[in-house]
Amino acid sequence: MGRGKVVIRRIDNSTSRQVTFSKRRNGLLKKAKELAILCDAEVGVMVFSSTGKLYDFASTSMKSVIDRYNKSKEDQHQLMNSSSEIKFWQREANMLRQQLQSLQETHRQLMGDDLSGLGIKDLQNLENQLEKSLRSIRTTKDQLLIDEIQELNRKGNIIHQENLELYQKVYVTRYAHQTNGMNRTPVIRYDLDEAHVPVNLQLCQPQPQHQNYETPTRAANLGRLHLQ
Repeated sequence: MGRGKVVIRRIDNSTSRQVTFSKRRNGLLKKAKELAILCDAEVGVMVFSSTGKLYDFASTSMKSVIDRYNKSKEDQHQLMNSSSEIKFWQREANMLRQQLQSLQETHRQLMGDDLSGLGIKDLQNLENQLEKSLRSIRTTKDQLLIDEIQELNRKGNIIHQENLELYQKVYVTRYAHQTNGMNRTPVIRYDLDEAHVPVNLQLCQPQPQHQNYETPTRAANLGRLHLQ
């Protein structure tokens, strides 16, 4: 009769368990040695008993086998990381490609193209986007105009101040000439009230197209020159 099939489970009897461990341990180490010799393989086997005793076999040295094992695991880990990184960037590229296509489609629709496939709700959303963009553009434009007007007013005030200083110098010179009896020299007359009027620019609201526009007159004259 042939040998019966052994059920692979823990042996309850401690003596039988120790005998089985010794037999199978020796068989395992023997098979490892045969595998290393027959196949020119680097083999390392470590077995710890239930009591903590170590039994090992190495075709070269156990340190060499362990170092080679660790290096192989590191290479596999790096390979898996590289593969995962490649898959990650592939997903990122696909997502960016889809976003680019969506932006290009939205741009065409904002320019008035490819509107045939849109429904009422989509057209309303598109109209709201255009109105919002137009308001933003108008706000930015008005702000730029206001900044330019403020800059012009600032320059106008500087010129006005310089004009006052020049007027004072002319007045002092005229007074000195009159005091010394040098009235033959031409004297420049300035209207002080008009010279003190600054120029103020303001941004006005746009008028309806049906109104007629008149050419604006000058806000103030800086001075009139008279030769005596």
